Amino acid sequence: MNTPEQATFSLFSGELAENPFTLLAQLRSLGAIVPVPFPLGGTERQVWVVTRMEEAVRILKDHVHFTVDRRIISDTSLFGQNAEEHTNLSAPPSFFSAGTSMLTVDMPDHRRLRTLISKAFTPRYIEGLRPRVQQIADELLNQVQEQGQMDLVEEYAFPLPINVISEMLGVPQADRARVRVWSAALATGLGLGKREPGIIAHIQAFADYAAHLVADKRQHPADDLVSQLTAIEEQGDRLSEAELLSMITLLIFAGHETTSNLIATGTLMLLDHPAQFEKLKADLSLVPLAIEELLRFNGPAMIAGPRYATEEIEVAGQRIQQGDIVIPILRSANRDESQFTEPDELDIARALNRHIAFGQGIHTCLGAPLARLEGDIAFTTLLRRMPGLRLNIPRDNITWHFSLNSQSLAALPIAF
Repeated sequence: MNTPEQATFSLFSGELAENPFTLLAQLRSLGAIVPVPFPLGGTERQVWVVTRMEEAVRILKDHVHFTVDRRIISDTSLFGQNAEEHTNLSAPPSFFSAGTSMLTVDMPDHRRLRTLISKAFTPRYIEGLRPRVQQIADELLNQVQEQGQMDLVEEYAFPLPINVISEMLGVPQADRARVRVWSAALATGLGLGKREPGIIAHIQAFADYAAHLVADKRQHPADDLVSQLTAIEEQGDRLSEAELLSMITLLIFAGHETTSNLIATGTLMLLDHPAQFEKLKADLSLVPLAIEELLRFNGPAMIAGPRYATEEIEVAGQRIQQGDIVIPILRSANRDESQFTEPDELDIARALNRHIAFGQGIHTCLGAPLARLEGDIAFTTLLRRMPGLRLNIPRDNITWHFSLNSQSLAALPIAF
């Protein structure tokens, strides 16, 4: 068995891109909350990783003792002179930065920011998108139906959600290829203590694009979410310019990345489990349950955003000090043996599937209803129209993009 240090390094470095679950089980065996050393800004700092469901939910819901806002604890006594660069635990400057994004603030700012866009993500509004999402799914499959093969990532899993969120926000069709480049760079180029060369240029380009989009909507407002947010920002009392740009970039990125990974990785997981795949094809009414199981079994996000202890507190027998960094590992919690029967088995009809793939508490993924709707339509349409779906390359040739925060398929060639 590896030491906690070796195990966590393997996890954080992406060495086990496709199958981190043996390692996660090992971490769970060490405790619900495990202290591990982690390199930050050239120095080694202890962080806590949360491996089990009960403790992960507790910490994610506890907004008194834990915060996502590192400004509260980012001082030189904790991180040295360059706190921002040393932590590198959230997204870098330009957007998603502290104080401007829902990802990095707690109450009351979080409620204010989330309320501004919550009407675009209500279950009623999302359900109203169903006909358009269905149309997009059918159009994409129409383009490849006669070929008998496709790259599921390139031709279905990516374009479906990017087209949906782009239409909601008012991103022109001609810009969506560039958005994908920036989003892919962001998804794979950042992580805990990780910032790949060139990533800042992509981030800056993404931020510049958001500013350009806002400027265009100011001149030519339309019936889209960016136009609505721009109008709110111009009122000057509820949304600042920095918050507006952060929100738009976050919505563009988060609005397709998770769902794209769900569709592609979920399809591969079904192909890896033929009995479950046949069961689903025989009864497409199971698709909503199957989506929840796919999210639990191998969800898109490895971790929730780091939390920072606002004061000393004991959790699961561990004494956490003020300023300590606490990282809930969602994929580990979703395989917690104390919460799920046979957690390492894929069961598309699993009952009482209380996974936390979308997080918990006030920072639960805002787009979860949209992701579920898109996943429902994507899988139902794919399996109804292409029931003979199968891999078109050897399984060992599948390649992944991996960061601590996300895992995605580079491509998924299939035949049908």
